[in-house]
Amino acid sequence: MKILFGLTVLVSLFLSISIVYAQDFSMVPEKGKVTMVDLGAKKCIPCKMMAPIMGKLEKVYEGKAHIVFIDVWENREQAPRFGIRAIPTQIFFNEKGEEVYRHEGFLEERAIVEQLTKMGVSEPDLETKG
Repeated sequence: MKILFGLTVLVSLFLSISIVYAQDFSMVPEKGKVTMVDLGAKKCIPCKMMAPIMGKLEKVYEGKAHIVFIDVWENREQAPRFGIRAIPTQIFFNEKGEEVYRHEGFLEERAIVEQLTKMGVSEPDLETKG
């Protein structure tokens, strides 16, 4: 029984690791929808500070804008694709998939909301959904 449990845990761990490395970012930015991409790494300090903000914004903008985090240490091909010089870097794309704004370093929630609002995305109620 212990061996079966151990194998189950190992298989689950393997599958979860595969999912992290097998993510398909070819559809980012999402055409037809404003997209904000945060390129960083799960182990970088400013990126860790942004993680709860990104999680919250992903929920409150669901259906309105595409909010994406890409770990460039786990997905190394994405850094040159997006022209990353430092992490974290946030890139905002319009509905046509054209880059309209780029920021390097930690970016506060309010600044992200303001940029998305400038791009025509209605401001969400951050108090009730976050």
